[in-house]
Amino acid sequence: MIRFGNVSLRRGSKLLLQQVDFTLYAGWKVGITGGNGCGKSSLFDLIMGDLQVDQGDLTLPQKIEIAHVAQETPALRSSALDYVIDGDRGVREIEQAIGEAEACNDGAALAGLHEAYLNIDGYSAKARAGELMHGLGFTPEDESRPVAHFSGGWRVRLNLARTLMCRSDMLLLDEPTNHLDLDAVIWLEAWLRNYAGTLLLISHDRDFLDQVIDHIVHIEQQRATLYNGNYSVFEQTRAARLANQQAAYEKQQREIAHIHSYVERFRAKATKARQAQSRLKALQRMELIAPAHVDSPFHFSFAEPEKKPHPLLQLDELAIGYAGQPILNDIRFDLAPGDRIGLLGPNGAGKSTLIKLLAGELEPIAGQRLSAQELRVGYFAQHQLEQLDSEASPLLHLQRLDQNATEQALRNYLGGFGFHDDQAMQPVAPFSGGEKARLVLALLVYQRPNLLLLDEPTNHLDLEMRYAVGRALQAFQGAMVIVSHDRHLLRITTDEFWLVHEGGVEPFPGSLDDYPSWLAEQRRSAGNPSREQAEPPSGGHTASARKDRKRQQAELRKRLQPLRTEQLKFEQEMEKLHLRQQQLDQLLADPMLYDQSQKEELKQRLREKSDLQAALDACERRWLAVSEQLEAAQNDETV
Repeated sequence: MIRFGNVSLRRGSKLLLQQVDFTLYAGWKVGITGGNGCGKSSLFDLIMGDLQVDQGDLTLPQKIEIAHVAQETPALRSSALDYVIDGDRGVREIEQAIGEAEACNDGAALAGLHEAYLNIDGYSAKARAGELMHGLGFTPEDESRPVAHFSGGWRVRLNLARTLMCRSDMLLLDEPTNHLDLDAVIWLEAWLRNYAGTLLLISHDRDFLDQVIDHIVHIEQQRATLYNGNYSVFEQTRAARLANQQAAYEKQQREIAHIHSYVERFRAKATKARQAQSRLKALQRMELIAPAHVDSPFHFSFAEPEKKPHPLLQLDELAIGYAGQPILNDIRFDLAPGDRIGLLGPNGAGKSTLIKLLAGELEPIAGQRLSAQELRVGYFAQHQLEQLDSEASPLLHLQRLDQNATEQALRNYLGGFGFHDDQAMQPVAPFSGGEKARLVLALLVYQRPNLLLLDEPTNHLDLEMRYAVGRALQAFQGAMVIVSHDRHLLRITTDEFWLVHEGGVEPFPGSLDDYPSWLAEQRRSAGNPSREQAEPPSGGHTASARKDRKRQQAELRKRLQPLRTEQLKFEQEMEKLHLRQQQLDQLLADPMLYDQSQKEELKQRLREKSDLQAALDACERRWLAVSEQLEAAQNDETV
């Protein structure tokens, strides 16, 4: 049991926690949430004894073994496997004692030590460490590599594996998914669900929290509130509380109206079009969570691209890789406005390599990459955070993009990304990873791209900013390709998934929920090489069959492009009609319009409203007809 009894905590002059009072029980899995700088990590420091309370009492069980991930990894010459095994201090202590007893030839002591070693599963330590490393994406060859040979991101994974190796009573994890890909995140979820101790987890990954935790401690305004249930339950519970406050309720309605304005047109006959279903599912989800974010400090949207050529990008028989060695072969597809694609595939399969090719940062080894003359790419990748000018302010970064814009206009724009007042004028050098990521996103959005390429865009972003990013991407009118371990972002922003696997790129046949099963099957197959060797590749999985399949898919996309173009035209027309409808509703809500002296104007406005609704209905019917034709053509090809 962990008891916070009226705890208050300051860091310097800043009050982080004030009279915090709650109790956590053994075996609970608790998510710690709240805005950046609210005190989440400081709460961990209190539990580990690195900080002391300024007021109140913090009570922990005696002789509790607490495991947490180290922030740094020394450049050791020892192997990665030995480094991970070091996380189990009990194993290492008995191993050292066994060595000393052997040196002294103390048989009685050796017998007792070997029994103790057996009781703590010491003989399986290497196997357990190898399993942890494999789950986090390491190969068998990596086990013998020195720790010093790994890059920073992979050392973070080693630290995580070492922490999980510890036989702990309590596990503290602060953003454990930041340096993981989707495969490793799925594996870690399963491991944490089976963890027998008490888990305290700081994470900005909504789906990860939902899969793992059963309680939430939410910190805001120096208070901490304990909620039962996972993160989705917390959002709904908190939303209900906020809705009781009139000001918050009104703001909530404006947020939901913003979402409705984009997707309301799909509501009438959603079962008749796949895109309609996708948007409505997103709307339903956003309606549930929007009230919990009415006080979000982030508000921005993508302006409509100036040009939307068809296609934006064409790839023909491409091979891509490094130093002349291909990683992906025979890539054939087109990207058009409205395409919303999420990339799936095992770690190292080539997802980021494909994104770099699409962005033009990597030249193909063979084949052609043909881009439209009006193509404007918005590319987000983690290395771009390091390419910011450390001495320049957020405002100066924007001014370099647009020298004609006024300072006030740019400062207003930056405010939507959380850069207010003096922070907009400060050098970015001391900014956190999250602040730098927000600035890179702000620069990207400002340039009005018609093709978005996003490689892990939500790393370092808190939940409020992830919510704002997801909402903005939903309304984006260009094409989009995303690599992300944030499944919530993938669910609400993409319409289809492509699988990068075994040197190729092809549509993933299932949904995002099917991917863990596909991944598990791949791991089972990889773990049984004798079966793979005994069975020759079936006709559907040979290189020539895969090439034919990609060619057919490219031809299908080409045949369907006129329908997609027509569908997009009707969507844009409905968007304009909806906007005018909203403006007209505001005019009709004015009480002065119903004065006797305004009778003629009222009649005119009502006629316009009737005509507008008729035009909207007609446009929606044409859109649904085209959508049905498009879906029927797609279904014919899959039968």
